[in-house]
Amino acid sequence: MTSHHALDPEVAAVAELVPFADLNAEILATFRTAFALETPPSATVDRFDHVVPGDPAVPLRVHRAKGDGGVRPCVYSIHGGGYVLGSNTMDDPRLEDWCPKLGVVGVSVDYRLAPETPYPGPLEDCYRGFVWTHAHADELGIDPERIGVMGVSAGGGLAAALALLVRDRGEVPLAFQLLDSPMLDDRQRTPSSRGDDLAVWSRGSNTFGWKSYLGDLYGRDDVPATAAPARAEDLSGLPPALVSVGAVDGFRDEDIDYALRLNQAGVPTELHVYPGACHGFTMLAPDAAVTKQCLRNMEDWLRRFSPRAGA
Repeated sequence: MTSHHALDPEVAAVAELVPFADLNAEILATFRTAFALETPPSATVDRFDHVVPGDPAVPLRVHRAKGDGGVRPCVYSIHGGGYVLGSNTMDDPRLEDWCPKLGVVGVSVDYRLAPETPYPGPLEDCYRGFVWTHAHADELGIDPERIGVMGVSAGGGLAAALALLVRDRGEVPLAFQLLDSPMLDDRQRTPSSRGDDLAVWSRGSNTFGWKSYLGDLYGRDDVPATAAPARAEDLSGLPPALVSVGAVDGFRDEDIDYALRLNQAGVPTELHVYPGACHGFTMLAPDAAVTKQCLRNMEDWLRRFSPRAGA
């Protein structure tokens, strides 16, 4: 199946630079090294590294604007990478942009990766980090009633799953969920997920990511909703959501459907679908007009939870 959507010219110019067609076990270690990037600290934001004790320990990084002594909302961020790649250092640039701009504290979690740690290990790491953030809200200068979750790609899938888990366990509140091109559905049945020419994150890469994350659950009918949130039957009682996806992303259809079902369940949900945008376009093409529009929309939405609303 071939996509009928053309890539935005600014995105197409960089989409070809992705160094693999299909991610697989043979090349995984090489690309994990390539994704282990750390940007220099910002001049306007402090970084603090913490470890949630336990077995295993869960590393967290806290970002806060220098000299900001107020009590702030928190964006709890879960990085992308198909459940198999990446670390929380990938979140540094965006959180360090948002902390002074939006008046938030950023917390990023470094969860364990599949296939070495399949579901539910990575999600439980995210949950433990989230509960720790609540428990330490006072010392971190965070308003515990305004802690929301954000995730990109597999991080978006984990963010959606975390929202379901927080709702079902009922231990701590969750203020919002920002789902950026989330990886939600292991079944790959939608037209967009079955495209043969998907840029950046191919059908083969997606299959590898899901097989790695689900392990023995892959291909079964009883995959839990907290593993693949598109399978959730009850989306009621979840916090307000923003769902954002490109029109040339394999996740397009599952993300649109999830946003629709959130709305039908009474969850205030905003949906944006960006023409000509492939998976990962905001990272690939940071200067493209479509990226700037996407980030503006995210920032405007987050300002509703920020004390600097309208600033």
